[in-house]
Amino acid sequence: MTVLADETARLLDTAARAAREAARSLSVAPRPQRDAALMAAAAALRARAALVLAANAEDLAAAPDLTPAFRDRLALTPARVEAMAAAVEEVAALPDPIGRVLAEWTRPNGLVIRRVAQPLGVIGMIYESRPNVGADAAALCLKAGSAVILRGGKESLRSAAAIHGCMVEGLRAAGLPDAAVQVAPTADRGFVGAMLRAAGLIDLIIPRGGKGLVTRVQAEARVPVLAHAEGLCHTYIHAAADPAMARQVLANAKMRRTGVCGSTETLLIDAAIAPTLLPLLVADLRALGCDFRAEAGARAILPELPPATEADFGTEWLDAILSVKVVDGVEAALDHIARFGSEHTEAIITQDEAVARHFLDNIASAVGMWNASTQFCDGGEFGFGAEIGIATGRLHARGPVGPEQLCTFRYQVIGTGQTRP
Repeated sequence: MTVLADETARLLDTAARAAREAARSLSVAPRPQRDAALMAAAAALRARAALVLAANAEDLAAAPDLTPAFRDRLALTPARVEAMAAAVEEVAALPDPIGRVLAEWTRPNGLVIRRVAQPLGVIGMIYESRPNVGADAAALCLKAGSAVILRGGKESLRSAAAIHGCMVEGLRAAGLPDAAVQVAPTADRGFVGAMLRAAGLIDLIIPRGGKGLVTRVQAEARVPVLAHAEGLCHTYIHAAADPAMARQVLANAKMRRTGVCGSTETLLIDAAIAPTLLPLLVADLRALGCDFRAEAGARAILPELPPATEADFGTEWLDAILSVKVVDGVEAALDHIARFGSEHTEAIITQDEAVARHFLDNIASAVGMWNASTQFCDGGEFGFGAEIGIATGRLHARGPVGPEQLCTFRYQVIGTGQTRP
């Protein structure tokens, strides 16, 4: 559907003003009411699972030329719909993020000052192919007392609409306004631009998708942005790694789901163990369908590996491809990550605690793992129920963004009649 620019702006203005009114209601809605909406939405996702899957099948059929990794991100299965419903329930079970006293202190004059968590207001969520993002974002925003306008990718329009219907059913069951969760009323790309210019109507924009989307949002936005950059994640296997553990963790970190942002894209392996361990790692991954791009040190051990260019080490593959480099110790690994990483998630595999702590203390990334798969970088795995994205910027929030990270704060000052001299 194509609409004129002024009509697109009008549609956004209408949606955002309705969202702002809904946000006022949500900000004072008690936790039981918001949680009831989430539980009803989860029940609707289960009850309407066949409809959601049918809509998703239509989306997949309408886009036959997608890469296997993209199709995996877009595709829903009964298990994935159930996982969406379970995530919404998990969000409902979390403590209320609104009204938390974040800090409290008393001044010498007797004034008591409190920093108290409060909702952000209206959030604009711009995402690409993964339909479950809509359910996760809606649940988290509702839990955090904010309204949300969802703009998914054109490939997932039918899936997004079906999931949105379930979320609205939950809102109605709890007596909350439908406009608390909205989907873009048009697939026109101009709607994204209108969202980015909606200062005063939208309080925060969250992009979740590829580099092109995030770059556009950061360049054009007149609204604050909580950025989700590339997931160029590294796994470094140190000389003191347990070989069996290294093989198991790397296989999961790369191949569990290659199209997610927490998938390891580069293997760094210590030169001291590379001659014996690297052939085993490559054989494990090759058996799972992985291909490789290897620098000279790795190809000296396995000459049949395709050579890597420098650009390969800056590529988020989102596919069954792994860049491989042999490094001479932890400092070389840290240098490589600092040069090529996107500050998302890095992992070290080692039995040497001192080296592990040095690695974790010296990476700049939002998340560091020790003896664990990078694919654990996920809001659900962190206990947030779900996530609205992985924030890789330096302000407001970092790592998986859950209900607490979707709050801002205000100050309350309690006196006993004090006046300022």
